[in-house]
Amino acid sequence: MPLFFRKRKPSEEARKRLEYQMCLAKEAGADDILDISKCELSEIPFGAFATCKVLQKKVLIVHTNHLTSLLPKSCSLLSLATIKVLDLHDNQLTALPDDLGQLTALQVLNVERNQLMQLPRSIGNLTQLQTLNVKDNKLKELPDTLGELRSLRTLNISGNEIQRLPQMLAHVRTLEMLSLDASAMVYPPREVCGAGTAAILQFLCKESGLEYYPPSQYLLPVLEQDGTENSRDSPDGPTDRFSREELEWQNRFSDYEKRKEQKMLEKLEFERRLELGQREHAQLLQQSSSQKDEILQTVKEEQSRLEQGLSERQRHLDAERQRLQEQLKQTEQNISSRIQKLLQENQRQKKSSEILKSLENERIRMEQLMSITQEETENLRRREVASAMQQMLTESCKNRLIQMAYESQRQNLVQQACSSMAEMDERFQQILSWQQMDQNKAISQILQESAMQKAAFEALQVKKDLMHRQIRSQEMISEQRWALSSLLQQLLKEKQQREEELREILTELEAKSETRQENYWLIQYQRLLNQKPLSLKLQEEGMERQLVALLEELSAEHYLPIFAHHRLSLDLLSQMSPGDLAKVGVSEAGLQHEILRRVQELLDAARIQPELKPPTGEVLTPTAPQEPPESVRPSAPPAELEVQASECVVCLEQEAQMIFLNCGHVCCCQQCCQPLRTCPLCRQDIVQRLRIYHSS
Repeated sequence: MPLFFRKRKPSEEARKRLEYQMCLAKEAGADDILDISKCELSEIPFGAFATCKVLQKKVLIVHTNHLTSLLPKSCSLLSLATIKVLDLHDNQLTALPDDLGQLTALQVLNVERNQLMQLPRSIGNLTQLQTLNVKDNKLKELPDTLGELRSLRTLNISGNEIQRLPQMLAHVRTLEMLSLDASAMVYPPREVCGAGTAAILQFLCKESGLEYYPPSQYLLPVLEQDGTENSRDSPDGPTDRFSREELEWQNRFSDYEKRKEQKMLEKLEFERRLELGQREHAQLLQQSSSQKDEILQTVKEEQSRLEQGLSERQRHLDAERQRLQEQLKQTEQNISSRIQKLLQENQRQKKSSEILKSLENERIRMEQLMSITQEETENLRRREVASAMQQMLTESCKNRLIQMAYESQRQNLVQQACSSMAEMDERFQQILSWQQMDQNKAISQILQESAMQKAAFEALQVKKDLMHRQIRSQEMISEQRWALSSLLQQLLKEKQQREEELREILTELEAKSETRQENYWLIQYQRLLNQKPLSLKLQEEGMERQLVALLEELSAEHYLPIFAHHRLSLDLLSQMSPGDLAKVGVSEAGLQHEILRRVQELLDAARIQPELKPPTGEVLTPTAPQEPPESVRPSAPPAELEVQASECVVCLEQEAQMIFLNCGHVCCCQQCCQPLRTCPLCRQDIVQRLRIYHSS
């Protein structure tokens, strides 16, 4: 199906870039490159073709645009006859021109990432083409004329729907690199295509009955032919000439890029200055508009007085205008009547030509009847034509005289009307100048008074703002100082408590690590997992015994920490719903209803028998002492101390985070333990790895 693309209007930045590049290409001393890429073009402009033709450009870069065709209307490919490099990648081209073969000087053609369905057969006429890139298009086959590209060195057809290569490609003996999708190829087979360019060419030569030779044997004449355009008698040989020309092209391209960057910087600086000027102009306009509004309010009364005089003057002008319009109507009527006369004269001339034709026919009939000689007929005809021409000339002279008289009369009327309008404008300008002088006097007085009032009000307002600001800043500083001092005292207290706890834990670790060295870390980790925090133990001991017994009876002992953390009692549970229990953390629906039902039964029984209700002091105060004995403290150090004391024995940088089973050693981080099969300390096989997660 054909693809239709809507033409996009280029942005302002793209339009400026196009104009800048076109001007840069036309400057004196410019190089042979015309770069109009990234200009959002839907077609190449006519000026680009003219520039390439007149200035003999050799490189045309048009990539990253919206081109749907290479050749617009009223343009010819012969304008690009000197182009050697044509870059069209990242566009929307669906086809190339059928007469593409006219670009006989073309050496590099890049149409990557387009929408090409096929290549023209005239591509075989590009005898100097060395690089052809048609990657990422919609090509299904290649034309047989590719075999006529005697200088082709690089061909890229990957990213297409091509499954077969033409046998004529075997005649391209200079091909050094062929890029294609080997997995999608049918001819040559996938194995041959995956073996490389040389294998593909050997296969095609064998299929065509040709003997294969490496490209290096045919490449030297191509380079010599390319080098003879610039230096035919060079003693260094064709390869040196080619390298020099390539180096020269690189130098030119680098110079072009430097000039391009410099011009872009100048352009950005100019745009920045222009934007600043526009902003200042907008601010001035805004200020002037505000001043105008104030002036207009004061001038309303003056306008009402002036409008009366202007209305009278307008009436007079309307009368004059009506009189002039009537005169113009009369002149137009006269002109129309004269035009009708001219049309009648034209009709007469047409009738005279018809009469001449009828006379000619009558003369021919009479000649046949009376057999008059040829000489007499010619004389008669000349006389008749001369008389007819004389009559037409006289009529045309009359018409010309009438037209000249009409034009002179019309010019006089227009001059009279212009002179009268000029006199009226002068009088009107005098009246306006008098009014403007009165307005300027009134405006100057008003502005002086308003400026003085404004300055006084601004000074008073600035004083008030400074006082308020100082008062607020002093209040905020005092509040911040008080908050920081209290926070610092609290942090110092917590730091001292943590240091004391760490010292006690370290002494305990040193005492116990000597007796239980074999499975010490695994035992410490298991104790750490089983040990509850001291605050949570105190909260659980402070819970109501009936509530604890109820949870144990319902096999919900694992919810004891949650109930203790939220300080839930029987009275609070009687006021809660199953949704509230779900928010707390009890997810089973049946368990929610059973807990609420059993709590309600206990409260009902306590109301009947008050001795069953637990005392309130038992709920609020825990039975445990304020400082727990040594047996309550955990025998293992906190996770933070364990991690700080150990490091990975492999990388010696990160913390040890993994436990190896069955040996129980904690000696590696998560990254280093993945490739290990044995423990780095005891060399036992690793059966399982456990990750250590540290609580904050």
